[in-house]
Amino acid sequence: MAKKAVIIGAGPAGLTAAYELLERSDIVPVILEENDFVGGISATLDYKHNKIDMGGHRFFSKSDRVINWWLSILPLQGKPSKDDIILKREVELSKKKGAPNPEKTDRVMLKRPRLSRIYYLKTFFNYPVSLNMDTIKGLGLWRMFKIGCSYMYALAFPIKNEKSLEDFMINRFGRELYRTFFKDYTEKLWGIDCNKISADWGAQRIKGISILKVLKQMAQNLTGKKGQAVETSFIESFFYPKFGPGHMWQSVADDVTKKGGKILLRQKVTRIIKQDDKIVAIEAVDNKGKTSVYEGDIFISTMPVKDLINGMNDVPEKVEKIANGLMYRDFRVVGVLLNKLKLKNTTAIKTINNIVPDTWIYVQEREVKLGRVQVFNNWSPYLVEDFKNKVWIGLEYFCNEKDKIWTDSDKTFIDFAIKEADKIGIFDKKDVLDAYTHKVKKAYPAYFGTYNQFDEIKNFVNGIENLYLVGRNGMHHYNNMDHSTLAAMKTVDYILGECKNREEIWSVNTESDYHESKKTA
Repeated sequence: MAKKAVIIGAGPAGLTAAYELLERSDIVPVILEENDFVGGISATLDYKHNKIDMGGHRFFSKSDRVINWWLSILPLQGKPSKDDIILKREVELSKKKGAPNPEKTDRVMLKRPRLSRIYYLKTFFNYPVSLNMDTIKGLGLWRMFKIGCSYMYALAFPIKNEKSLEDFMINRFGRELYRTFFKDYTEKLWGIDCNKISADWGAQRIKGISILKVLKQMAQNLTGKKGQAVETSFIESFFYPKFGPGHMWQSVADDVTKKGGKILLRQKVTRIIKQDDKIVAIEAVDNKGKTSVYEGDIFISTMPVKDLINGMNDVPEKVEKIANGLMYRDFRVVGVLLNKLKLKNTTAIKTINNIVPDTWIYVQEREVKLGRVQVFNNWSPYLVEDFKNKVWIGLEYFCNEKDKIWTDSDKTFIDFAIKEADKIGIFDKKDVLDAYTHKVKKAYPAYFGTYNQFDEIKNFVNGIENLYLVGRNGMHHYNNMDHSTLAAMKTVDYILGECKNREEIWSVNTESDYHESKKTA
């Protein structure tokens, strides 16, 4: 009789694990998903035929295994997309016979240009920060002088014991540059002072970037020379599904179902039943209040660790206390349909109607709570119903469930977000045609609270022989989508005996260099 794997959560990690089990074994997966859609935070929402990518999801990875897996689900485009055709823009196309045409086929991966910038002092600055004439002009000579002096001081007198994210950033950028470009946005994201956030977050999210590398890159750009294996600031393009990240995960879900797996929506896991050192069953409640029990041989969890531990019997008191001290940040987005943006495209990059070419815009302006702006037209023209004439953007906010940002009614919060964007010059509120808001709980696992004791939870869970934690919330690790995919693959490797060291699962996303960087010869 075939073994059964019960998987909690139909996000990237859960769906990848289910797909891999079906492809490589006779283990039958059953996925329990709380929402009425798949994809987790990587889902794509649809509002009146305009699609929202919650948080923005670039399909980029340093793992060829992950990239090849994605492209096996959604093959790379063989013909230009509709905006590439209009702009006569050159784009990397697949040379494989039968490669899909995005104008005729939906199941296709696009190759998109990458541009993210910081919006500060109502001016755009490169992200990651680069030292060029635009930066000097935008900041002014006095600010640049202070940045230089504070960096020289940090070099001469570094903080020896980096305990906090603030320490981490000051050592790499100097206090002045940290305060200019990092402090306010980071504190918007986490809702807490940077000196109370673990330095681990910096080590994971700002890997390998420092002023020295920025200066080196600047010198190479000026001279036109490239050193051997020099790390550039960021990738120049990324893969993106025609209809957003949810398109990828819905495609995987469809394949899982076709291959014999089950995906049960509106199933909120409430209890994890443990006997000795094994999980024997999971209880879940549907949207009508009916409780069902799911027995299995293998259990894979992507649910928040706090909820997993609280739902499990026979948990040591110390582990339970640490789990309850884990912190999260929640997320709220406002999709706004516009006649036009107030922001002007001053770059050489061509766009439809000359809108700004950014995918993400990091809002560093201190007088607003707005954290990021997404321009969905630039992610994919297929996200916007009338992409030739309208602009569809996402205003992103970070909060806690008890914050006013979270508790405000939809209308109240939409009005608030529109006023903020108007205030800092993103658009004029008279150009707003329609708007929609959506909330996501526990979008970001936090590196404060009891996070510094997380190894106690990890050791406890690793002692349960048939339970595996994967995914951003499952591992309480600020993983990108490719990390969640790879961790799920490595989990299946371990389950099937192809990997002997369980620690390989946890080692995903612990490399020392910046995730979106690349190496050039």
